[in-house]
Amino acid sequence: MDRGSTWQRSETQFSVPGTLSTIFPGQYGAYDSQEDFSANEQLECQEPWACPLPPARRYVCRWERGVVRVFGCEADAAGHKPLPYRHIAFEKYVEDMTRLTAMISDGPLKSFCYRRLSYLSSKFKLHALLNELHELALQKAVPHRDFYNVRKVDTHIHAASSMNQKHLLRFIKRTLRTQPDAVVALSGGKPMTLKSVFEEMQLDAYDLNVDILDVHADRNTFHRFDKFNAKYNPVGESRLREVFLKTDNYMNGTYFASIIKEVMSDYEENKYTYAEPRISIYCKSAAEWGKLASWAIRHHVHSKHVRWMVQVPRLYDIYRINKLLKNFQEFLNNLFEPLFKVSIDPQTNIELHKFLTNVIGFDSVDDESKPENANLTENMKSPEEWDDEENPPYAYYIYYMYANMVILNQVRREQGLNTFVLRPHCGEAGPPDHLCAGFLLSQNISHGLMLRKVPALQYMYYLAQVFVAMSPLSNNSLFLRYHRNPLPDYFARGLRVTLSTDDPLQFHYTKEPLMEEYSVAAQAWKLSACDMCELARNSVIMSGFPHELKQRWVGAQYAREGAAGNDITRTNVPDVRLQYRHETLIDELDNLFKKTAVGQNS
Repeated sequence: MDRGSTWQRSETQFSVPGTLSTIFPGQYGAYDSQEDFSANEQLECQEPWACPLPPARRYVCRWERGVVRVFGCEADAAGHKPLPYRHIAFEKYVEDMTRLTAMISDGPLKSFCYRRLSYLSSKFKLHALLNELHELALQKAVPHRDFYNVRKVDTHIHAASSMNQKHLLRFIKRTLRTQPDAVVALSGGKPMTLKSVFEEMQLDAYDLNVDILDVHADRNTFHRFDKFNAKYNPVGESRLREVFLKTDNYMNGTYFASIIKEVMSDYEENKYTYAEPRISIYCKSAAEWGKLASWAIRHHVHSKHVRWMVQVPRLYDIYRINKLLKNFQEFLNNLFEPLFKVSIDPQTNIELHKFLTNVIGFDSVDDESKPENANLTENMKSPEEWDDEENPPYAYYIYYMYANMVILNQVRREQGLNTFVLRPHCGEAGPPDHLCAGFLLSQNISHGLMLRKVPALQYMYYLAQVFVAMSPLSNNSLFLRYHRNPLPDYFARGLRVTLSTDDPLQFHYTKEPLMEEYSVAAQAWKLSACDMCELARNSVIMSGFPHELKQRWVGAQYAREGAAGNDITRTNVPDVRLQYRHETLIDELDNLFKKTAVGQNS
């Protein structure tokens, strides 16, 4: 397999904040704590939507088999002379996917990878036996810093469920008491007030409690993604979801903006907790981007503790059945055309331009357990040809998101603008093909549960150090009981895992859901203080927050490998632990290449 083509996600395609090989080449200067602290304070306190405004370019965009081609001018477009932006062709991707799926099914390779993973688990146990007390002593020697005041980023959380159930209940009751006559919807063309909506349900503010709200996942949601999705509807009413948890509604998302700002306020009060909430673009219309940006700017939905991820539900089949779209190409048009237009000429939509400066990447979401025809060799038709009612397979969606993001990032990099990463839901359920596509195309993934069943892929994720954002409490209610969750095994073996909440509304009870996630994990799996701080450090490095902030949070040299990249006064992770991780990875790579060389010589 040509790792220099499809696998080279760090250097060619994304140029991501936090990507070691592209953002931080060469040597690092000494860290002057006072000077850098002042600079970073200014970064955090700058104008909320301040951003560069590059001049417009004369670029022309044309679609070609599902991927945007960018031309320098109309004449170049007429002569079909595109700018030399690189991306991986779909045929090459299918070839690599075919080879990768064959590799992970190979018996000897599975045995080899299983043995290496078992060895890594045993090696970490030995490291803990020999060094745990020493690591604890090193942590105790650090003044001020402990697990509570190291930075932690919730790298996987959905905005519509980022509050807990009590928070949502209090917000609804308070709004119903203070704004009963606010017109919140239309019914049969007639305006409906908030009070009349609740009167139709025969409820008032006093009656409401968390049991009636019924948004918490329970035993009935296990392996029932449909029932879990229904939990997004307070009191089982989609109208209340429309009123309180949507950005695009009759009230232009006023209530949703208010409650999200309250969640942001909780992060700011905590000081050391940050988040990357997912917010939806459904791709039913190209106007969705403008409406989302307008919602964020108009309602001042901004916080130094938050960076946005845009999630794209894989719902083409529903739109096609309802005749909202003619083919999959229209889905891609609605997703990417506004982004290319505003990246080439920010003046076309200043609000969207500003909003995108706080967007760090894209997520692909849906129920992975749905059956699909995952054979890409049978799905070689281009998006404009995909006009039937069958939903494209996961790997097809991911490729066309990836390929167009690659081109978009190269345009934005030329303009001096921020670029985006691809961090899809991957491996929560479904076949190993999803994890193969995630490995080839994504920067990081969320969930990754199915890696436990595919040792060859798990070992590859380890060798490539692909981050995996895991949500054990979420998985416990949906797909895998907590005691069977592979996170402690992944962590011991050295996979770059983080803890995240996914949906506090459905799974958590406290005002600090991320701390709740860490607390349960520590108790259930007997995690040490060093383990907890290492997970927190992983979350910061995985996140899309600016390089300058990461320097302040985990150390100026954090991009370096091993102890050289650690600052224990900021991370509370002893150098011993990170040096162990680095040396173990180097040993594994050396061992792998030695075996490869022996095999080639023989």
